[in-house]
Amino acid sequence: MNDADRGRVYIVGAGPGDPGLLTVRATELIATADVVLYDRLIGAETLDGVRADAELVYVGKAGGAPGAASVPQAETEELMVAHARAGKSVVRLKGGDPFVFGRGGEEALTMLQAGIPFEVVPGITAGLSATAYAGIPVTFRGVSSAVALITGHEDTDKGEPALDWAALATFPGTLVFYMGVGALPAIVTSLMAAGRRGSEAAALVECGTLPWQRTVTATLDTLAETAAAANVRPPALTVIGEVASFSERLHWFGGDGLPLKGRSVVVTRARPQAGELADRLRRLGATVVQTPTIRIEPIAGPSVSLSGYDIVCLTSPNGVHALFERLHAGGQDARAFAGTVVAAIGPGTAQALADRGIRADVVPERSVAEGLVEALLDDRVAPSGPAAVRRALFAGASGARETLPEALRASGIEVDVVSLYETVSEPLSQAALAAARQADYITFASSSSVRALFGALESESDLAALAPTTRIVSIGPVTSETLREHGAEPHVQATRHDIDGLVAALVQDATAAVGSAPAERS
Repeated sequence: MNDADRGRVYIVGAGPGDPGLLTVRATELIATADVVLYDRLIGAETLDGVRADAELVYVGKAGGAPGAASVPQAETEELMVAHARAGKSVVRLKGGDPFVFGRGGEEALTMLQAGIPFEVVPGITAGLSATAYAGIPVTFRGVSSAVALITGHEDTDKGEPALDWAALATFPGTLVFYMGVGALPAIVTSLMAAGRRGSEAAALVECGTLPWQRTVTATLDTLAETAAAANVRPPALTVIGEVASFSERLHWFGGDGLPLKGRSVVVTRARPQAGELADRLRRLGATVVQTPTIRIEPIAGPSVSLSGYDIVCLTSPNGVHALFERLHAGGQDARAFAGTVVAAIGPGTAQALADRGIRADVVPERSVAEGLVEALLDDRVAPSGPAAVRRALFAGASGARETLPEALRASGIEVDVVSLYETVSEPLSQAALAAARQADYITFASSSSVRALFGALESESDLAALAPTTRIVSIGPVTSETLREHGAEPHVQATRHDIDGLVAALVQDATAAVGSAPAERS
């Protein structure tokens, strides 16, 4: 097998958790990989860019997480070699930087010994990023001129302590311990026994760079007790040094003012469309559980001609994308819309058109088909009124509601319907179903996502297994009606039937519930 036929392994750092800190090179490789082997702390949003046909393999270590699954390191390396020898492009995705307590060096040596070509892509390590998000400059003129990155979880097979506590106690700068929450009492005791000053400032940064990040400050001698009282859990960094005292003044990220802090929210949209909603929810403090119940698949067909149509109706951003794909396939572009009235349901569809140089003439106040019917039959649509409209093209999803075409036909308008794409149910893992059942909120932005999720629940004979405190959020009346057809009454329905409206409705509900236990909400 020559080099052209062999696979290649990319040992990639995903950064500390905030997807915005993922490097450009890491994003490129994730998008093109055949196989992604990912760790426990890799957030779902980091995997949003994975190809639909790529293989995702969890190879995380349990660490300090109770009940978490753990894949032995040797097994992970065997998988890397096997997939690469099968000629695949393999991304080994690791939190932080692969060469900073990430065992990336071990994996690189294994690839070298196996004759597998590899590349290392550095990531932003938590010790320099989570601290910055917490307002702690690990170096500061006149306060700390050095920083030491230290593992707080020693290899018990070494037989003797690997850390020189005397040297660390006299280190003239900031100490940053990774993975040290469980060993915190021993770390504090060892440092103080070796001479480190107990009154020195210290801090713990939990879930660094994520919206629910939390910083707990103390002094070295009270750190373990303070952490226990605050119930600090992994992943967390321990910072020891006077720079830790800057946190209270320089803290800039997150905070208790986030309206969705502490709430888990399930996003059921198709993965390519879920990113924007998921990101907005995270920045409001939510723990987002991406459970893509559907995927969008284009329907192959000939190029679409818009010539001869008085009105072109589009009902979703997916429809806009699919229509332009058909136009481009036939050598056409935005000029194909010349002379037609362009109608769009919802600001999202209008924006998708605007992104391609088309300004929608009609965008109804109500983002539903009925609203578009009312707007299209208004005298203002065409100079001579509705009677001047003879032919209309309705372009959208296969199996979409016939409300709009039927209403236009009833008004004497000739309507052609072109199905450009279809929504296909995505198989859901047991873990995804379990997360949906226990979430604080489940959001539905379409009827197809409702049918897909409840179909998966039904297959588990578990339709009634949602937690009694789970709140169901619907984007609008059509989606709400589909929920009722499946025996689920939505608790929240957006007033504005788009993603902005859905987010606003969810935040309003969560804000109204502040001070009340979820079970007390009506």
